[in-house]
Formats: sequence, structure tokens, C-alpha cells
Amino acid sequence: MTTRLQQRRDTAANWTSNNPTLAAGEIGYETDTKKFKIGDGSTAWTSLAYAFGAAPALTFNAQTGTSYTLASTDVGALVTLSNTGGITLTVPPSVFTTGQVIDVQQINTGQVTFAAGSGVTITSTGATAAAPKLRAQYSAASVLCTGSNTFTVLGDIA
Repeated sequence: MTTRLQQRRDTAANWTSNNPTLAAGEIGYETDTKKFKIGDGSTAWTSLAYAFGAAPALTFNAQTGTSYTLASTDVGALVTLSNTGGITLTVPPSVFTTGQVIDVQQINTGQVTFAAGSGVTITSTGATAAAPKLRAQYSAASVLCTGSNTFTVLGDIA
């Protein structure tokens, strides 16, 4: 007799918006990011760390407008921002958990400025610490969630 085990699965956005508490040892799988978490019976989804496994291939999220708001699906991805005009990259509240990282790169001449969503605090070494900018075309930075609605931008910033 063949035994089949099936895990709970959904998209990263649905896991985040529903924010369930997995039973102890229960596995929750993100179908779009190929990442998973293991429950402990008391911690909600957004507060659980991802489990270690084979490293997934880097995903890309190509943006061509003059504004973009980061999403939970951008965690572990490279968000490329391409426009000849200035680009505002907004870091929203209540989407990310401590330790999550999003990488971004400016791939055209329009300078990328990081903006804090309502209730979000951004820190950096940029000239305007709370609203850093990528320095030039092909500059890149990482957005690191350091606490509840608190982020540090690290990288090639002005």
C-alpha cells in the first residue's frame, strides 16, 4: 500500500493575509516561492522563520513604473526597477517579519528613492537616512526588516 503525505500549501500572500497558526510539526508550503515553515503549535505564520532546505533559485520581479510597493512575495527575490524617471519604492507596514530581506537594483537612469509606508521607520547611512536613494544606474541595496515595521537599507546608496 502506498502512503501519501500532503502538506498545507498556498501562495505567500495568502499565508501572510490569513496568518494561521500551524500545529506542532505541521508544514506549510508556499507554492509561489517554494519555501516552507514548520509550526510549533503557538506561533502565527508571519512570526515563524522559514525552514532550511535546498536554496531556491533567485526569483526576479521586474518593475518598470515610477512607483512600486514591496510585497511579501519579494522576500528573497531581486526587485529590478527600470524607468528613466525617478522611482519611489515604498516599504509597507505589517508585511514583513524580522530577518526577512528584499534585494533591489536600479537598472535604468531613474533614481530609486526608498519611502516609508504609514508607521514604517527606515534607517540607513544615506544622505537622507529615512529616505535613502540608490546611488546610480546598476546600484543595488538590501532592505532588511530589523523589527516590527522597522527596516535598514544597506548597499550602494546616496
